[in-house]
Amino acid sequence: MPRSAPIFTNFTAGELSPRLDGRVDLTKYANGCKTLENMIVQKHGPASRRGGFYYAAEVKDSTKKTRILPFEFSVSQAYVMEFGDQYIRFFKNYGSINSGPFDETFTEDFNSGAVYEISSPYLEAELFEIVITQSADVLYIAHPNHAPRTLSRLADANWSLAVIEFVDGPYNSVNATDTTLGLSATTGSVTVTASAVTGINDDLGFLATDVGRYIRFEDAANNWTYLEITAFTDTTHVTATIEGPDASATTAQTGWRLGAFSETTGFPGVTTFFEQRLVFAATPTRPQSMFFSVSADYTNHAPTDAGGDVLDDSGFIYTIATDQVNTIRWMRAGKVLSVGTAGGEFIVSQGDNNSPLSPTNTRVVRQTTFGSAAVTPPQVGNSVLFLQRASRKIREYVYQFESDAYTAPDLAILSEHITEGGIIDMAYQQEPDSVVWMARTDGVLVGMTYERAQDVIGWHRHIIGGTDAKIESVAVIPNTTATADDLWAIVERTINGTSVKYIEFMTHGLPEGDTNTVNATYLDSMLSYDGNPVTSLSGLDHLEGQTVSVLADGATHPVRTVSSGSITLNDSYSVVHVGLPYTSTLQTMRIEAGARDGTAQGKKKRVSRITYRIFKTLGLKHGPNPDRLDIVPFRSSADDMDEAPALFTGDKEVEFPRNWDKDGFITLVQDQPLPLTVLAIMPELNTTKV
Repeated sequence: MPRSAPIFTNFTAGELSPRLDGRVDLTKYANGCKTLENMIVQKHGPASRRGGFYYAAEVKDSTKKTRILPFEFSVSQAYVMEFGDQYIRFFKNYGSINSGPFDETFTEDFNSGAVYEISSPYLEAELFEIVITQSADVLYIAHPNHAPRTLSRLADANWSLAVIEFVDGPYNSVNATDTTLGLSATTGSVTVTASAVTGINDDLGFLATDVGRYIRFEDAANNWTYLEITAFTDTTHVTATIEGPDASATTAQTGWRLGAFSETTGFPGVTTFFEQRLVFAATPTRPQSMFFSVSADYTNHAPTDAGGDVLDDSGFIYTIATDQVNTIRWMRAGKVLSVGTAGGEFIVSQGDNNSPLSPTNTRVVRQTTFGSAAVTPPQVGNSVLFLQRASRKIREYVYQFESDAYTAPDLAILSEHITEGGIIDMAYQQEPDSVVWMARTDGVLVGMTYERAQDVIGWHRHIIGGTDAKIESVAVIPNTTATADDLWAIVERTINGTSVKYIEFMTHGLPEGDTNTVNATYLDSMLSYDGNPVTSLSGLDHLEGQTVSVLADGATHPVRTVSSGSITLNDSYSVVHVGLPYTSTLQTMRIEAGARDGTAQGKKKRVSRITYRIFKTLGLKHGPNPDRLDIVPFRSSADDMDEAPALFTGDKEVEFPRNWDKDGFITLVQDQPLPLTVLAIMPELNTTKV
């Protein structure tokens, strides 16, 4: 009977697809898991239990969809914005604006004040179509149904949402028909008269929806001015105000062009910054067009100077010419402007690399033809991680020196099952472990640890604690100390028989440097108390009727049921964490260690003993499968029973729940509100001939 001692040294491949169950030949097989649930792959190899989610507030209306988006002025001044049906609310320092910062204590008035909010035009059905880009204290918002807006921070409780007042454009092409436009005056409010409807709105003439639209007019002296339509009369007459230089004459001219953004044409659905220009893209009538502002003048889209000359810093429009009309879905700026459409991916760059981007020095080249979903991708280093058109595959859009082109390999190819149903939202957490977080359509939270330099692409799933808990939206902002990034989420829960939606943020589990579990935060929808010893806790109204887990002074406490927002403890405690439990599971792939006559696959095997190399861990169950688990002991007779045991780091050698089977799985489970980090697994294995 051959004996072997294989070793699992890291878990950087994450949870692998069931379709890879037989691929023991893959290098990643030994570094992957059959199950990795509520565990995070760390970029240097270990798998650690995720931190719990702290409760911040309930959304304004739990009956409707809600989305959260980040506002990041700097790493030390960051906000989370709650976008709901025609409103925006704001969160900072782990609490809502106007209700006080989150102080990690139970209080009756925690987050109970009137939450600061402003009105918005965005309806519930439009929230996940919003695209944002930011410059300092100003957020630019694009949506195809609404005029582009700016969201400006004036103070923590003073925000302004305003329609962008564009200067001179952007415009559609210059009129190429015989239709003329004439003005009733050279300045101020004028009547604009068209000689025909030809060339105006697909030959329909002026429309009532043209109010607010710009007209650029070339007068008899070949000077350009621009007007804003203020009133509709009929298909050949509108009233407009001259916003640019006065016209030199009112003579009817064929030199005119209509604005590209309006209620008639629709508005851009995508925006970003590139080369000191604010770029909009993808109006309903021009889905493949990009609208570049004047350089360093973000609201100015003047295509020429007043004399009609195109300058290097002029605004311009570039329309991607392809065999199919595919809407631009996203844009990401780096050394080049990466652009994803429904049918392929492109780069926008200078035609002459020695000169700046300009109307006459712009090049657009298709790189790949996978097609993109309408989810803004995160940019990680030099790579853009975009979602393919069917919302299942994450592709790494990155430049390859060897081919002098961009490629887009599939990052989910070894874990294709984990995005089942599709992804609806994405956010990137740079610190501490470089994780792309995604909300799945069924409410499962999915993470992908990504560190390309170390070949780390590790997927993991997270089932949020509580009844019918689902993730609806995710966002990431730096934490209050700017030492790490915090994942925020909207979590839909069933509480006391009612469906509610909470804004919660993931903790980092165990503060760095801690050697015991007093400050461990491994519960969901959690609140914490830190103060004088108490025997009861109130302020738990958001968990009314729920059976909650308790960590009291670092030790697990019997479960309690929340009644009237309160629980009673079995003794007095100074530091208490209360929340909904969740289970973390790591199950290895089938062990492949070889046998006397070849592979160990398909042969009966038994793990007799096992050594776990763990880091700052307390509390653990193990066994061949989740239905047969033994407790791994940590407390000894030498431990002070009045204090939480110290966290264990090192090798824990234990007997394995013995059985003979053909699988050879090793399953680790943590179901207590305590930390777990697995560095390596070293089993002693016996394998039969058959």
